[in-house]
Amino acid sequence: MHHAMNLGYTDDEVSAWFYKGLCAVNRPHSVEEWLALIVEFGQVNFRCMELLDEANTGTFGTPQPAKVPTDIKKGPFIVVSGHDLGDLAQLLEQTDGKGINIYTHSEMLPAHGYPGLNKYPHLAGNFGTAWQSQQTEFENIPAPVLFTTNCLMPQRPSYQDRVYTTSVVGYAGLRHIEADACGRKDFSPIIEQALALGGYKTDRSMSGINGGHMLMTGFAHGAVLAHAEEIISLIKSGKVRHIFLVGGCDGAHPGRNYYTEFVKSTPMDTLVLTLACGKYRFNDLDLGEIGGLPRILDMGQCNDAYSAIKVALALAEAFGCTINELPLTLVLSWYEQKAVCIPLTLLALGVKNIYLGPTLPAFLSETVVKTLVETYDLHPTTNPQQDLDAILGRG
Repeated sequence: MHHAMNLGYTDDEVSAWFYKGLCAVNRPHSVEEWLALIVEFGQVNFRCMELLDEANTGTFGTPQPAKVPTDIKKGPFIVVSGHDLGDLAQLLEQTDGKGINIYTHSEMLPAHGYPGLNKYPHLAGNFGTAWQSQQTEFENIPAPVLFTTNCLMPQRPSYQDRVYTTSVVGYAGLRHIEADACGRKDFSPIIEQALALGGYKTDRSMSGINGGHMLMTGFAHGAVLAHAEEIISLIKSGKVRHIFLVGGCDGAHPGRNYYTEFVKSTPMDTLVLTLACGKYRFNDLDLGEIGGLPRILDMGQCNDAYSAIKVALALAEAFGCTINELPLTLVLSWYEQKAVCIPLTLLALGVKNIYLGPTLPAFLSETVVKTLVETYDLHPTTNPQQDLDAILGRG
């Protein structure tokens, strides 16, 4: 909602539910009453994600597939992390023609798919991987880093003096860029430091977790549904046996390589939709194509779960069935409580048979887990091969 408001989009019903939800938390409820509130909240969050999609596409255009290099060019550059496309747009405008390259980081990667942002030639690529690796990847970085929203970690001394924050993110001792009354931000301090630091002296080779040097993004619902007839034909002909949605929050907890191994092990006649920062576990892999479509389709940021839902609903309508009857399985990675709103939206829409891991969130009590398993057929992940065998009915 915050990001949509920054682009001038609001919804009174969504705003009002914040008050209702906060009041409800302070009152006792039965399990049935909690479930009803959760379903209602999930429906409200669906509208919230829809609103943000309207804001982003209305402002920057419908995302289109884009190839994004991970290597860094020599010369001055700035890294932009977080989720706020409006902040990135202002920085791109202010650095245009100044000889400074801009690189996205973590959840900002999908920005490359938006025509209104990709039109800037100095939006040059993506720096590093997911948020939890920033302390290592930013070590001695000869460039400033702008955090537009969450996922900022305590900084190491080698780069603390070049980290900036804006909007709702902040950290003691860091320089914060405020907006004026019209929402405009002056990024001059970051630009000046980028020029002073000078960037790398020569082109620098960087890769994803699996050694790949090229990422793909931009497969939001507009781009995917443009190929709806082909996808439906591929499913009907058996060339696509199953579709997996593998995504969610990433983290440093042991076991996160589950998602790398899961995606590597998916059969060649399956597609993998992905979103959020969990995709960095495998988004640099080249798994080939099916019918001209890459097997890994990056749909965007965590809030772009809306795109995945839109695609699922469209396929269900085309096949005359429910989402749960589609050859589709959601395999989600979990890290933080903020992301709980997305699974709650899925539950509110009646989506079942979700796989969740690598460990269940600590804030889920045994009673809640039991209710989710019994009501929504939730599956805690086990190991990639065992889960794939269960999903595909093998063995």
